[in-house]
Amino acid sequence: MRVAIEEAVLALSEKEVPVGAVLVGRRGCILSRDHNRRESLRDPTAHAEVIVLREASRTLNAWRLSGAALYVTKEPCIMCSGAIISARIARLVYGCSDPKGGAVESLYAILGDTRLNHRVEVVPGVLENECSELLKRFFKSRRHKVDIAASRGE
Repeated sequence: MRVAIEEAVLALSEKEVPVGAVLVGRRGCILSRDHNRRESLRDPTAHAEVIVLREASRTLNAWRLSGAALYVTKEPCIMCSGAIISARIARLVYGCSDPKGGAVESLYAILGDTRLNHRVEVVPGVLENECSELLKRFFKSRRHKVDIAASRGE
């Protein structure tokens, strides 16, 4: 999770929503790591989770990432949860919940849905405070900029 937090800090420095992700293989080696890049790539699918799954799939030349563990600083959304299931990820470890868009436990429980052909072991709340603080800092700075612009009549 510390590596995922490093990626989230990079996202923060790039003015991206600070979410980082790391995919670890069965033997404990890092297969891929990255952070949100929606703004820089102008791509609505450029979430940290999707980026690391794509990179690992290219590296391994396989779409099945069976046995891998995904570490993410924030609870994945619907899109990312679908990608996690499609990639056959064995384990998801995440930092903080996302009450507005979380699709693992907050709003939906996609990864544990028994109607799907794959289930994922979920470990929530790892380094939760650190992960949450990065997001709070980002959104507080965004609100502050909006307040300044509004006071100027922009």
